[in-house]
Amino acid sequence: MRLSKLFTKTTKENPKDEISVNAQLLERGGFIYKNSAGIYTFLPLGWRVADKIAKIIREEMNKINGVEMLMPALVEKRYLDATKRWDVGIGFEAKGKEEKKAGFVLGWTHEEVITEIASKFVSSYKDLPFAAYQIQIKFRNEPRAKSGLLRGREFVMKDLYSFHASEEDLWKYYEEVKEAYLKIFHRCGLEVIYTVAAGGNFTVSNTNEFQVVAAVGEDTIFICEKCGYAENSEISNLKPGDACPKCGGEMIERKAIEVGNIFPLGTKYSKAFNLQFVNESGKKEYVVMGSYGIGLGRVMGAVVEVYNDENGIIWPESIAPFKIHLIALDETKKEADEIYEKILHGGGEILYDDRDDKTAGEKFADADLIGCPLRIVVSEKTLQKNSVEVKRRSEKGTQLVGIDNAIDNLL
Repeated sequence: MRLSKLFTKTTKENPKDEISVNAQLLERGGFIYKNSAGIYTFLPLGWRVADKIAKIIREEMNKINGVEMLMPALVEKRYLDATKRWDVGIGFEAKGKEEKKAGFVLGWTHEEVITEIASKFVSSYKDLPFAAYQIQIKFRNEPRAKSGLLRGREFVMKDLYSFHASEEDLWKYYEEVKEAYLKIFHRCGLEVIYTVAAGGNFTVSNTNEFQVVAAVGEDTIFICEKCGYAENSEISNLKPGDACPKCGGEMIERKAIEVGNIFPLGTKYSKAFNLQFVNESGKKEYVVMGSYGIGLGRVMGAVVEVYNDENGIIWPESIAPFKIHLIALDETKKEADEIYEKILHGGGEILYDDRDDKTAGEKFADADLIGCPLRIVVSEKTLQKNSVEVKRRSEKGTQLVGIDNAIDNLL
């Protein structure tokens, strides 16, 4: 992509009403645009990052036999009436202008919808287990919408639902999802802490969260320094300095960002929608369910909170908008164009700063702000040595590399 063709632009000043690092840098870098409190547009650079996160999620979900689908954003009232969740304050009611009462809600979760769908296809133990997921926009009437992508009213989420013939099989799959989640977050560059948490409006039992330690985090968690066991303060009876209930190590307190969660639903929803199956003995039983979520925007925001410096974002290569940021200086447009075309046609991911109206300093500043892993500079000085200057965003030093070698190593 040529920067001269990108309609968005970077800005030097932080947005006035944002204090979190992810909101400041993502808006300044042209990754997102704030439409309203907690509502953002993913601009071209930001959508590339979100798409890469989604690709990683899909790969890991497919490995544990999840099948992708897409459910409606408009959820009819009868679904939430069945589980007595229509009056939960988190929802946005939706109605036609000529209607007096809302008959729908903008989907803030889809347990009810997927359970009814499953009831049309599950009748025997032979139909179980299975798992289905979607990547879709969710809507929640969040009164504290803040911190950029970390707490929104509209956000992109992956939600997976699993269906089982027994609690034993649910817990077996629960562990598979846990391991898949750990792989997802690791591939996105995040070190997460598996945390015991409350169930909220989703389940009556305790659940588990995946937390990233960060100063901006709204959750407080207690972590064992010895074994890593952790509890969310919302359900914990522990305090800093207490002994870990698992190993006796010392518990410490940290602020953290929740980037994912997994819920053992049991038969709560299958009973509400009469989702039953005939077991091997010919008797009817209720299907046992689990629910598993990851917020794509939260992942993006958490990565920026963790990977940044005074100059901008430092993207992990796996989810960077582009691997390479090519800069043309002096009168080297022709040579830089040739390098760009070779890398582009060779399958490389490259953002090319071909702008004629920007100084070298402005181009370097934008490269640091946008944060692609590799910066390549073409100048008259480097061309005299038939080379380009290569710099990793995460490092201070630069090196001269022969043009042909640079291109070959990047493809």
